[in-house]
Amino acid sequence: MSKQWEFQVRIYLGDELAGVARRDPDNPAIKPLADILARHHATMKSQFDAFADYVAEAEKRGTENYPLYAWTKATIEDPEKQAKYVKSFTLYVDGNEVYAKPLADALEADLQPLVGGKLITRLSKHDTNPANNPQPPAQYRK
Repeated sequence: MSKQWEFQVRIYLGDELAGVARRDPDNPAIKPLADILARHHATMKSQFDAFADYVAEAEKRGTENYPLYAWTKATIEDPEKQAKYVKSFTLYVDGNEVYAKPLADALEADLQPLVGGKLITRLSKHDTNPANNPQPPAQYRK
């Protein structure tokens, strides 16, 4: 029997609207997106903010318990990567970072009409299969 992977949907916003989404998620400029997220009991968080939260938590609780700390800290301190990740948003469904494929598929389908317009520049769906996800570079592995 094969492993049932969970999924995550990510959206990528343009420079201006990414800043709006991070600072003011109720702004009318992103209302079409907010309406779709509400229908799916979903919220969004920029990957940069999620990475920064992870680093802050690790520094507060002890970095030895956070295996991705060094890699994540290096990522948020790199200006090029920061510019990339402030525009990339992870979508959480019912507060969960990953969720069943039918939920991810439905969310993706409803967001698709916004892709390529002024609001969403790109959309992607990722699974939890480690073979499909980046692993820490050698210098950050323990």
